[in-house]
Amino acid sequence: MSRQSRTVNAAFKFALLLGCALPTAAWAGTITGVVVDPSQTRGLQSAQVRIVELDRIVTTERDGSYRFPDVPAGTYTLETRYVGATTTQTSVTVTETGVVRTDIVLRSGADNEILVIGQGANQASALSRQREADGISSVLTRDSIGQFPDQNVAESIRRLPGVNILNDQGEGRFVSVRGLDPELNSSSLNGVRLPSPESDVRSVALDVISSDLIESIEIKKSLTPDMDADTIGASIEIKTTSAFDRKKGLFAVKLEGSYNEYADSITPKGSIDFSTRIGDNVGISGGLSYYKREFETDNIEAADWNEDAGIVYAEEVQYRDYDVTRERISGSLNVDVRASDNTTVFVRGNFSQFDDQEYRRRTTIIFDEKPDSGTATSAFFTDADGRIEVRRDIKDRFERQRIATYQIGLDHDDGVWDAHLSGSWARSSELENGSVDPTRFRARFDGDGVDINMDYADDRMPLYSVTSGSALFSDPTEYKFNRAELTSLSDSVDTEYALKADLGRSFFSDSGEFTVQAGIKSRWRTKSYDANGIFYGDYNGDYTLADVLGTQTYRITDIGPVASYSGASDFLFANLGNFEVDQYETDLLSLPSDYSADEDILAGYLLGRYDSSTLRVIGGLRAERTSNLLSGQLVVDDGDDVTDVIPVNVTRRYTDWLPSITLRFQPQEQLVLRLAGYKSLVRPKLSKMAPRFTINEDKEAEFGNPDLVPYRAWNADASAEYYFSSNGAVSVGVFYKSVDNFIVDQTLTEAGTFQGIDYEELTRAINGEKAEIFGVEASFSQLMDFLPSPFDGLLVNLNYTYTDATGTVLTDGDINTPRNISLPSSSKHTFNAVLGYEKGPFDFRLAGTYRDKYLDELGGDATTDRIVDSHFQLDASLKFKVTKNIRLFAEWININNAKYFAYQDFAGARRNLQYEEYGPTVKFGAKITM
Repeated sequence: MSRQSRTVNAAFKFALLLGCALPTAAWAGTITGVVVDPSQTRGLQSAQVRIVELDRIVTTERDGSYRFPDVPAGTYTLETRYVGATTTQTSVTVTETGVVRTDIVLRSGADNEILVIGQGANQASALSRQREADGISSVLTRDSIGQFPDQNVAESIRRLPGVNILNDQGEGRFVSVRGLDPELNSSSLNGVRLPSPESDVRSVALDVISSDLIESIEIKKSLTPDMDADTIGASIEIKTTSAFDRKKGLFAVKLEGSYNEYADSITPKGSIDFSTRIGDNVGISGGLSYYKREFETDNIEAADWNEDAGIVYAEEVQYRDYDVTRERISGSLNVDVRASDNTTVFVRGNFSQFDDQEYRRRTTIIFDEKPDSGTATSAFFTDADGRIEVRRDIKDRFERQRIATYQIGLDHDDGVWDAHLSGSWARSSELENGSVDPTRFRARFDGDGVDINMDYADDRMPLYSVTSGSALFSDPTEYKFNRAELTSLSDSVDTEYALKADLGRSFFSDSGEFTVQAGIKSRWRTKSYDANGIFYGDYNGDYTLADVLGTQTYRITDIGPVASYSGASDFLFANLGNFEVDQYETDLLSLPSDYSADEDILAGYLLGRYDSSTLRVIGGLRAERTSNLLSGQLVVDDGDDVTDVIPVNVTRRYTDWLPSITLRFQPQEQLVLRLAGYKSLVRPKLSKMAPRFTINEDKEAEFGNPDLVPYRAWNADASAEYYFSSNGAVSVGVFYKSVDNFIVDQTLTEAGTFQGIDYEELTRAINGEKAEIFGVEASFSQLMDFLPSPFDGLLVNLNYTYTDATGTVLTDGDINTPRNISLPSSSKHTFNAVLGYEKGPFDFRLAGTYRDKYLDELGGDATTDRIVDSHFQLDASLKFKVTKNIRLFAEWININNAKYFAYQDFAGARRNLQYEEYGPTVKFGAKITM
């Protein structure tokens, strides 16, 4: 019997056991009910309900429900707390048998009500969930008829303590927690682990998912045994809405326009959000979102910095003009059925599609010889001394990413038995076919009277000026066709099936509640990448840039002449018979990249949990068994032809034992202390492990490394949180991580043998030695309702994180010399600040985010490391309530036109590797709710 079959069989037996056990749970003297706001719009999650006389405490579920089983007969006082609300006391009488239902309404002290819309309600909800959480976490929620004012999920998350994002062309994509590499995070949607659409990463680019349909996002920074253990940064848990979250139905429509300053165009965005019930026991919720965004990016990239006679210069400089159109379609549909008072059956589906049409016009200048003269901030080149090559190319690329998740499951909680069963399927993909990337035209000036002066006075923007031969330099007929690459297929698919079962049993005593819980989870993942391309190296006829001439939209300098957006692609497809295929280059486009990888994970855990009115302890052990089947191929070439393609298959298996303990201590109502210690892992990228090998006639090799082992880390977290009697909190935390086997890319220039292949130079991913991560994070949130009017509508959020993440690797070319580095993608300082104002019909927010510089790629030594510069961005949003059901809004994103800058510290100064600017984006529209 296969391992998958054994897992399904075990899960089936578990379900049978559960079915036999649950019906026996019938307990006398049960108190139950919901905690709601005065408008009865929705239940309040994470309200704390306490039986004063018994000193028993429970926390409300996402629908606001609570339950006290096994309560002796008598009269009791229920004390209920929620951040920003007045503590209430409710009397209830329990008989010897039966269920007593007591619903509780919470109100604020200032207005005698809790609003379920706006910044204040969001903060109260988020802080309540954070306070009642088991471990160390940060939460972002939306109100019942509002939504996140950001373009995608990644941009919404960056408002949280210790969280920032890595941008792609000015838009947030990957999430960094505590300044660490996004690869060290895991992401899930409604409890379903999200696979990655892209072929070469594990981390999920969350710009694929629209923020319109999200109910909450929780960043869990410490782990308990019932959680998947594959994270060192954080577990990012995204949830969509459930009809049972709300006590009233909802139908909301949002329409808006988006304007980018550089693109100078208005594009549409719209969403529908609904929630309804069919009777008392069936709920349906979901939504649909569409967003089209047009924007432009101006970019400069330099490479191969060198020094001669005191003149520092780049041998190659590229000027890139991006024109991009992105479209997102996201949809969700959730069905919840209450099979009984204690049991809910659910079906959840989510789909997101992200289309990216990118045109890139690029002018590249390559200097074949050293500069003729120069200064500390300039270099002068003349084609009288050597060749100056100028390339002008166009990329016409369309890429589609999709993420879909489907889940069916059952939740049971009668206060004594707690059970969960679920099965899920998730699929992510990235598809590109028919893209032409690039079509290149080239001119080589040698003794033609072309002189170029490079100006490096601005370290971010090296600029050129043609001091002689400008007419020749700018003549499109001088630029002959050089090459074209047609992507006939680039197909990355990542699919995961999962089965999960959890069962817990609670025991009650005068001193507190003790729970024993166990569970099993099996995940079957397959990731593959198939690349096929055609390389056209010549054209039978006369084909120059003049045949496809366009107009530049580049703002930094004149990079013309440039090709039109689709002229080169149209010319290629219309004249395919005249283009000559270079079979050798075609083979290299198609063969080396292909791989497939299976990753099966079988996990089980056992935990014990103790809860009293002041202390919560969760401890236990998790085991995860990982099996890999990796398939790739060795591609050997002699410089003219691919001489051999050899299939390679590798099998890997390993087991991790992962203990953890979490303590939550609440010595007084407003103070919460936490301490957590646990072991976790992050598995290597499947693309880095895949046995994909290429080696050329010079014995320069690029190898996948099937011998990579996971990051393994011991983690410790501690925090102190103080919740103000009004809507606010302050917290301080420290964290420490000792990481073994962190992974970096390395190039070895000494001859050797790897996987039985002799090489002169080898590039591959390797495991580093030990890394240590230490950090401090602090946050402050406060609704200033104690100030005199009109300042009582102010709201302040501040958070700061310091992270010191260092490790040791071997120096390029000298395996005996260790080198201390900062871990890749790890920022030392991150800071977020929000100033909000909410009073009457007005709702305003000004948000600033700061991320410190970080190591992006490891070079041979510190002078060739790629560093991404610090980034600060300012955003604002304004809402105006016209009527109870109509709101107008405007949002201004990247007010300060924050730039992207990557560099290397070469010859005593910062040297450009990449610079980008995007311009601000303005959004405006209306939202109507019914």
